[in-house]
Amino acid sequence: MKVGVLFSSGKDSTYVIHLAKKLGHEISCLITMESKNNESYMFHTPNINLAELCAEAMEIPIIIEQTKGKKESELEDLKKVINNAKKKYEIEGIVTGALSSTYQGARIQNICNDLNLWCFNPLWQKNQIELLNELVDNKFKVMIVGVFAYPFDESWLGEIIDKETISKLKELQQKYKINPAGEGGETESLVIDSPLHKKRIKITKSTKTFENYAGVFNIEEAFLEPK
Repeated sequence: MKVGVLFSSGKDSTYVIHLAKKLGHEISCLITMESKNNESYMFHTPNINLAELCAEAMEIPIIIEQTKGKKESELEDLKKVINNAKKKYEIEGIVTGALSSTYQGARIQNICNDLNLWCFNPLWQKNQIELLNELVDNKFKVMIVGVFAYPFDESWLGEIIDKETISKLKELQQKYKINPAGEGGETESLVIDSPLHKKRIKITKSTKTFENYAGVFNIEEAFLEPK
């Protein structure tokens, strides 16, 4: 089936490309929303401007649409860009990285129903520690680019998720009841390399902003380099 992937450049929306391809689906395009609202209910925002570079690294076409990120009205913007993708790339379905957010899942499903598109959520209700381990085992290089909750401090910004990181996240889950894969909005991520990438993302300039257990690893310059 020809599908479009709702894409943020983070781990979940990148990993579902891998899963959908394994099932034989054709990834016709990526669909990205650039929200002007950093507290959007629907969309990832840290370093979203790198989505186009990530798509280029994987050699997949991308459609990018901006939204003011106002609650509910941002859904009309999403519906519009999905419909554009349907017309341009003749997609038959939408793939999402939704893990457990019923708010996001239900609204995307409604949009797909309205547009007569299949909605596929391959990560739905997946154990979060299991997901992180799968990412590492499948050689996805995932960087933490945003933290938004206690007990995450500035040292987490720019951290690459590996087995040691997963062990630390598991401890935090047990002690503080956080979502280790950031499903509660605790963290945001960026995939800088994976088996999907024809070229890897090389970060050459970055800054960190952090205050009151909330911070972002701001990537100011990056380019693609051969693998």
